[in-house]
Amino acid sequence: MRVERYPHNPIITPADVTPHHADFEVIAAFNAGVAVLGDETILLLRVAERPHSPNPQFIYAPIFAAKDRQLQMKKFDLSDVTYDYRDPRVISLSGHKDTFEFLTSLSYFRVARSKDGYNFTVDTEPFMYPESEFESFGIEDARVTKIENTFYITYSMVSPMGIGVGLASTTDFRTVQRHGMVLAPENKDGVLFPETIDGKYYALHRPVPKSNGQPEVWIAESLDLIHWGQHQPLFGLRPNSWDSDRIGAGFSPIATPAGWLELYHGADKNSRYCMGAILLDKANPRKVLSRTKGPILEPTQSYEVNGFFGNVVFGCGAVVHGDGVQMYYGVADTSMACCTLSLSDIMAELHS
Repeated sequence: MRVERYPHNPIITPADVTPHHADFEVIAAFNAGVAVLGDETILLLRVAERPHSPNPQFIYAPIFAAKDRQLQMKKFDLSDVTYDYRDPRVISLSGHKDTFEFLTSLSYFRVARSKDGYNFTVDTEPFMYPESEFESFGIEDARVTKIENTFYITYSMVSPMGIGVGLASTTDFRTVQRHGMVLAPENKDGVLFPETIDGKYYALHRPVPKSNGQPEVWIAESLDLIHWGQHQPLFGLRPNSWDSDRIGAGFSPIATPAGWLELYHGADKNSRYCMGAILLDKANPRKVLSRTKGPILEPTQSYEVNGFFGNVVFGCGAVVHGDGVQMYYGVADTSMACCTLSLSDIMAELHS
């Protein structure tokens, strides 16, 4: 699969973002939703900030207290065997590696703007910051879908009550309206289709079963973007493959003459994240027509392999120019990169 990476990747790093909080450091600027507004390319960055610890024996978990609108800190001693600290992203109870109790950073969204699609300036203030009890651990991994003249933002709302899908909207990326949680925990990777089909909105999402089932992609429909129903599994994991452990929708499906082309992320048992593609029927998006066997993008470059959480390429948005797909993607849970793929090349990789 031919991939043209921008030669000056990564295009945005943590060093390009000033911390919003005093005594915090920006550890990641990544997994951005993408939009085009006028002559600007917009990246809706997930910015993760971590509190400094004056003593390396201790780490802190930041928690947004919605009632007081204050940021609180919970202190942990690394010698306390009650908790598992091996994953730098989370603090888990020992023996419970598939769940977490706290996050080591707080995420929110900032807007980055560019006239050429490569050189970005990051706004100095957050565009969206946690504000409800359902966002006390932060907001993560935005996807942006333009429907008519409005940009709709789907994102993960993270709290001790679980991870759900939130919805917000904007017309200018300067002001925003929140519409609350539209898919309850455990759920994430919510992505909207860019137009209605037979008068209905459609969305892809990824429930995260805790008892039965697998973290696979589902499809749902709505009449108003708020109330979702007719949930149905769409496509699943593949044993002994690059997408054998978990999968999730990448960004808004691309309309092609052959059907809806969706680029998705998948991870294997070693948490190595790659990108693949699936083709859905244009009139009935519940019908899978074909799927790539291998990844169309995988972590091979140093900035994709090494970082806060390495071996990750995670696309949340793209700009389509004719046959070219300019994809913006998070790398190693740290920075943003850009690459160009060919629609025709991706279509050639699809297999029924």
